[in-house]
Amino acid sequence: MAAGQKQDYYELLGVAKGAGEEDLKKAYRKKAVQYHPDKNPGNKEAEEMFKKVSEAYEVLKDPEKRAAYDRYGHAAFQQAGGGPRGGGGGGGFHDPFDIFREVFGQRGGGGGGGIFEEFFGGGGGGNGEGGAGRGSDLRYDLEITLEEAAHGVEKEISFRRLGECKHCSGSGAEPGSKKSTCPTCRGAGQVTTSRGFFHVRQVCPTCHGSGSRFEKVCAKCSGEGRVQETAKINIKIPPGVDTGSKLRSTGNGEAGVMGGSSGDLYIVIHVKEHEVFERQGDDLFTEIPIKFTLATLGGTIHVPTMEGKATLKIPAGTQSGTTFRLKGRGMPQLRGGSPGDQLIRVHVEVPTSLNSDQKKKLEDFAQACGDADEPVSRSFFEKAKKFF
Repeated sequence: MAAGQKQDYYELLGVAKGAGEEDLKKAYRKKAVQYHPDKNPGNKEAEEMFKKVSEAYEVLKDPEKRAAYDRYGHAAFQQAGGGPRGGGGGGGFHDPFDIFREVFGQRGGGGGGGIFEEFFGGGGGGNGEGGAGRGSDLRYDLEITLEEAAHGVEKEISFRRLGECKHCSGSGAEPGSKKSTCPTCRGAGQVTTSRGFFHVRQVCPTCHGSGSRFEKVCAKCSGEGRVQETAKINIKIPPGVDTGSKLRSTGNGEAGVMGGSSGDLYIVIHVKEHEVFERQGDDLFTEIPIKFTLATLGGTIHVPTMEGKATLKIPAGTQSGTTFRLKGRGMPQLRGGSPGDQLIRVHVEVPTSLNSDQKKKLEDFAQACGDADEPVSRSFFEKAKKFF
């Protein structure tokens, strides 16, 4: 791959181009767990791979973005001629990867056991707030257990961000400082410069578009209206979330410049793999070994579920690999509705150590069943007799 060339999204996730939604989700979950920075502290290569696979999944899970990528490749999301592919005015595909703009080492991002990235836009620049810039959105990757995803949980998270300066209440001015008209733009908030036949209008560099300035800027924040801080907030995670689910905490992103509105915090969920259950959409799948005597004679067993143990009836003559379904014992749906089911596949265990008495009784049983003379099933022998 040439220097600077982006790797194919399908290759990054390790899936075929025609992979379905579940295959994409499984592949992303596996890669996200492998490269998660919390599991690879200080490993910049793992950190970079985590961002790449997250970027790939963000595109491929969206049908419109995926169709654009399949047709145009990475060029579908690149700026060209001052606008996104397909023209301006919102008619094309805008670059969706602002969420992966790295802020590690910038604004103190990255503390508190999670990963922070600018999400859907940033601060700085006027946005109709009189020169006050809206704060950047932030992203936090949170890993939870399958049990927490099933029942819901409240988590306290800690992270670094640019918060409102308490000394000046976010205004950027030293308390008691008088406001006056900006001498550079004379209150307009913009300045115009001439370049030959062209006139370029820009935000005033002195007042940052506010049209005014204070006699003294805040000594704590140097006039920006925000300072670095460690924030702690509680996040309620609803039942039914899955890897890739996003929660928004309004106003908990970075504070705005000079009193501008705060950005939002987006929490991206990653569900850990479980040692007993495998999630398949809203269903849960598990495999359980049973004794061959139980499979032959039938009976009942206790099986684990997300709500505790349940009783499962095993019919006489159950074959290895048979799958049973427990209705409504799977995962709850995130937006309501009936929960999924639990699928249980049984495997018949063959005894490997028999004493002489057990062996004699089993030989008598085989003799009584005729298995000693014909150990292969008759139905299979009929299908395969042409080979003998």
